[in-house]
Amino acid sequence: MERRLIRKVTVRLVPFLGLLYLINYLDRVNLGFAALTMNSDLGLSAAAYGLGAGLFFIGYFFFEVPSNIILHRVGARVWIARIMVTWGLVASATAFIQGEISFYVVRVLLGVAEAGFFPGIILYLTYWFPRAQRAKIVGLFFLAVPLSSVIGSPLSTLLIQSGNGLLGFDAGWRFMFFVEGVPAVLLGVLVLAFLPSRPRQAKWLTEEESSALEARIAEEDAREVGKEVLARAALIHPRVIALSVVYFGIVYGLYVLAFFLPQVIKGFQAQFQVTFSLVEIGLITAVPYAVASVAMVLWARHSDRTGERAGHVAIAAFVGAVAIAAALYMNSPLLVMTCITVCAIGVYAAIPVFWQLPNAFLTGVGAAAGIGLINSFGNLSGFLGPYLTGWLQGLTGSFRPGLLVVAGFMVLAGVIALSLRRHAVRSHRGARL
Repeated sequence: MERRLIRKVTVRLVPFLGLLYLINYLDRVNLGFAALTMNSDLGLSAAAYGLGAGLFFIGYFFFEVPSNIILHRVGARVWIARIMVTWGLVASATAFIQGEISFYVVRVLLGVAEAGFFPGIILYLTYWFPRAQRAKIVGLFFLAVPLSSVIGSPLSTLLIQSGNGLLGFDAGWRFMFFVEGVPAVLLGVLVLAFLPSRPRQAKWLTEEESSALEARIAEEDAREVGKEVLARAALIHPRVIALSVVYFGIVYGLYVLAFFLPQVIKGFQAQFQVTFSLVEIGLITAVPYAVASVAMVLWARHSDRTGERAGHVAIAAFVGAVAIAAALYMNSPLLVMTCITVCAIGVYAAIPVFWQLPNAFLTGVGAAAGIGLINSFGNLSGFLGPYLTGWLQGLTGSFRPGLLVVAGFMVLAGVIALSLRRHAVRSHRGARL
């Protein structure tokens, strides 16, 4: 009965949530494709572009924890709908920027509008799924990120290439921003109709099913977590701080790839004397994410089967670090893209398993605050990564220094994850003794 119930909940929630996140992530990273022509149109330097790309995460950082606590109190249905409508409007407004200042303002506002969406969904999934299934479920939900690149890369470049003059826009990248913001607004309205906040509010569950599901999750929380950690205590909990650093290192690689991979591929022309059109760049960019999406789900399922979390995070981070460092010494586009693909596998495989680590000791409002803090601090790498990579590229004329920094942060994430694993093992042995 439980397997049937979990399957029913998965089918009803996960595809819809994945669609929301696909649109969310596309609106966040389509800037990387716009930069191929937008930077020259607006006269943006590499450092100015990197700063603007990263400023999104400043607004995101300050509003993330309050947003997640509000979601916990008012319910996901209303709050996720609010987030989607406001971010869609701001994403479309990016079409009207005129220079550095307006570019910076829109990016900050987009971060403020979107704050709380991803950690809110991570928290929301804990209301619906027992612990033994959560890494796989988060992996299925997180498929939206690589799929947004598989689908969005060729779509965004096609809109840029063909959008000049459409709807009165004088540049294809403006048309692309305007069009890709609209689905978020429409889906935000649908959230109000299709997303119940808790199992007891789901009309497609019987009273027996919703009661059984909520009782199972409450029993797990009481057994595994014990007393609920309050919001203020969660924000200063040593494990929350350590996990914030781990997530920072993992996500650093995620955003550098998202914002700069199209430009790295474009740079093959000078490095290897090969030239690609905008659409070809989009298709090549999609390859690492397509491969990473498969590896991510398989790795999450393996973690669920074994019950081990921190070691899975560490191994994936180390694989990503070695691969991105090796890419710098390859002598052909094929070998470079192979290494970048392995790096993408490491980054994406680590993330769904990672989110099971805070769930091991946080629940309720403490989980809302702790998950929000981890995600907001981790996503500061989305500010530092693009800015530092752009600055180093402008200083040296090469992406090599920026990619070496990616490798360094991923090694740091793996080392801290291993230390958390050793601490957990010692604590478990002490409890048994």
